[in-house]
Amino acid sequence: MILWAGLLLVHCCLRLTGAAGENPGLETCMRCSQGLHCKTKGGYSFPRPCENPTESLNTTVFHNVSLSTVMKCERMQKCSLRLGIKAVVQVTDSIHGVSFCITTAGMMMRCKTFSFTRASRERMSGLQVEVENNCTEVSPNQQVQVTVTTVPSYCGMTWTSTYHSPGCSHEDFRRLVPECITGRLSYKVNPDKKELSVNVSDMLNDHNYHLRLCRKDFICSGTGAYTLIQKEQPIKSATFPYSRPLPCLCIEGWSAVMDAPRVQVCPFKDRVEELWFGITFDPLEETLLWEPACPITALAALCQMRDDGICVDFPHSSQNVTREKIAFSKVDPHDRLCVKFTAGSQSWTRCPFADGRLQAWELVTTRTEGREEVKMLSQISANFSVGLCVKSKGSPECQTTETHNVQVEKQKAVDLNLKGTFCNSCLQVKRLDVEYAATVIHCLKLCSDSSPLRSDLTWVFVLTGVCLFGVICVTLALHVLLSVYRRRKQKITGVRNGEKQIEPPPTCVVSVLQTQPVVHGRVFIPDSPQCGNNEKANLLSE
Repeated sequence: MILWAGLLLVHCCLRLTGAAGENPGLETCMRCSQGLHCKTKGGYSFPRPCENPTESLNTTVFHNVSLSTVMKCERMQKCSLRLGIKAVVQVTDSIHGVSFCITTAGMMMRCKTFSFTRASRERMSGLQVEVENNCTEVSPNQQVQVTVTTVPSYCGMTWTSTYHSPGCSHEDFRRLVPECITGRLSYKVNPDKKELSVNVSDMLNDHNYHLRLCRKDFICSGTGAYTLIQKEQPIKSATFPYSRPLPCLCIEGWSAVMDAPRVQVCPFKDRVEELWFGITFDPLEETLLWEPACPITALAALCQMRDDGICVDFPHSSQNVTREKIAFSKVDPHDRLCVKFTAGSQSWTRCPFADGRLQAWELVTTRTEGREEVKMLSQISANFSVGLCVKSKGSPECQTTETHNVQVEKQKAVDLNLKGTFCNSCLQVKRLDVEYAATVIHCLKLCSDSSPLRSDLTWVFVLTGVCLFGVICVTLALHVLLSVYRRRKQKITGVRNGEKQIEPPPTCVVSVLQTQPVVHGRVFIPDSPQCGNNEKANLLSE
């Protein structure tokens, strides 16, 4: 059983108490219980064959064996890790000592042996004594196999266990153990200039320091921004430009020694939204392509953007995103067709055709003489579904009432004023010869087929109104003139009937407005009513 006794920080060589003074030859990294005289020897060893124990020998020899990590320091940044082994042993005349052996991958077995003197065995026979070994050096994050045996080695009296030493994540190790010293990185971001200012502290003494920008994946691949900070520099800092604040863009630093551990800090690790750019479209293959700039677990799907800002997913269009390029084949490029990315509980939508530059077809609307004409113009030859539909109030859905298939040739406009269209109805258009296409709804604001008839009736009503207005004006004018004429006539008649004839009767007057019949070169002048009733006409010669 492995018993963690904790990490012991020692800033000088381990000093022993008790029997150490009585055993001047004993190494200071090994210790026996007080009163037990021990001798030690070490080195590489091959396992020896075990001996059969005597009947009087108790098979339970080892008690409370524990393993721990001990740090031995000579000075600051000059510490090493040791494996601490502590065991309680039952002393008998048949057991002459204890052997601690360590085996690591690719290395021979290393052993340290305690030998008990004969006098000690006789004096302390039957008692339990404690032995401790802190001499074996191990590396951070190393796995070792520990074997504790008796001397001589008796079969069935062996204690074995596996131990994993702590890694460099421990704070003390990162400050004091050379194999773990990475230095500390701090940074400031200048988003206007797109620059990262990096400062280095607590780097390994008397060594230069590598610093660079990299993109983190299985390994951190360099971006080309690199510098070597000299150990003599009073201010250990550098400035790096960057192009995009990607979540996998990191600052990496390490000491200029062989197999030095590295430290990484990623200033933009929360900027996941930066990954959803870089969508491209191949118009020849009609394929939508996107490759993540950083490894990420997400879901990508095609969707259609509605007027209310909701993007509705296309069925069976979802693809898992990790680090590979994804492709959507047979896609109709339209400004309403978008890509929705989902990572965790968040979603982002990008519409690569929103600028309209790659749109393959469009609906063109013209209004002339009160009617609205809708035509389709396509950059390629394609098949479309064109239907009549009606929108219910307050709903984005359009209920289709009639559908037609329309073949559109390249650069040839097609009239979409279908028979049966009426005011405030809609046209629903979708491309059929691709796998993913947006459904476009165009609602008519003016009448379509019935518009010419209503326009003609309007002109008839307008002309009729103008004519009636003219007749009314003429009638009123004639009525006024007639009224004036009658008043004047009544006035003249009243004067003649009411006054005496004092003056001679007036001379006869002939109206020049009357037509004068010509007889043989002479003008016949009829009797004027003002000349009396019985006056004869005069025949005048020229």
